[in-house]
Amino acid sequence: MIKPANFKKLALACAITLSPLAASAEPVIDICPDDASKTVIHDFVKGLLKAVQAQENGGFGFHMWANVVNRDGKVCAVVFSGDDRGAQWPDSRNIAAAKAYTANSLTLPGFSLSTANLYQPTQPGGSLWHVSNASPVDTTVAYMGPAEDFGTASDPMLGKVHGGLIQFGGGLGLYDASGKLIGGLGVSGSSSCEDHVIAWKVRHLAQLDYVPAGPSKDGDDNLTFMGGGSLGWEHPFCGVEGEVEAQAGLPAVRKLGE
Repeated sequence: MIKPANFKKLALACAITLSPLAASAEPVIDICPDDASKTVIHDFVKGLLKAVQAQENGGFGFHMWANVVNRDGKVCAVVFSGDDRGAQWPDSRNIAAAKAYTANSLTLPGFSLSTANLYQPTQPGGSLWHVSNASPVDTTVAYMGPAEDFGTASDPMLGKVHGGLIQFGGGLGLYDASGKLIGGLGVSGSSSCEDHVIAWKVRHLAQLDYVPAGPSKDGDDNLTFMGGGSLGWEHPFCGVEGEVEAQAGLPAVRKLGE
């Protein structure tokens, strides 16, 4: 777990590069780190992911990949929670990137859609059926090496647009304390329900969950299981013990002015 003093230090360092200082009418802020700050952002996101992955999250407890993109969809950070890049599903590096891209690209300043919200409307006959064909993965970006740099501050994906649209849990929009939408977060490596729980907790710890509105029954972008009251935007159960309790125990999103 991150010690409070270390978390405060990391949060301050991250705020320098992640927190927009401009009003919403001004140009989009690029939260992707420059060369001098890549390690700071990488270590900050990795610290959050490791701390949350070590908790009980209602899934298999596998190690995870996380990806952060800016508002233009460019990758800002690629991290994993395990000891090395082989400690978690290798393909989840790309899935996390696509989730981050999806959450950012289908979220608006005034309304957030998580990748979990997209499951039901993207099924055959749904209002967003075939939306996944709109933004294919850039395979050059996805598989560019060297593989030894995957998940490090030198990951070859950094600064590039990965693309791809994912329609199950694990991707969330990022809103700062001023309510400004600054990008997206994607998490992958376990059941999609646990991916969502971990992404939600990471976003909350980063204090980037000032979500203005969303399609869930609570008016945010949280996952709602089938039959849970968010008709048209619901997600299936993943069939893992503890997932319902983990979902129910998630912190509420922050409100502007808190």
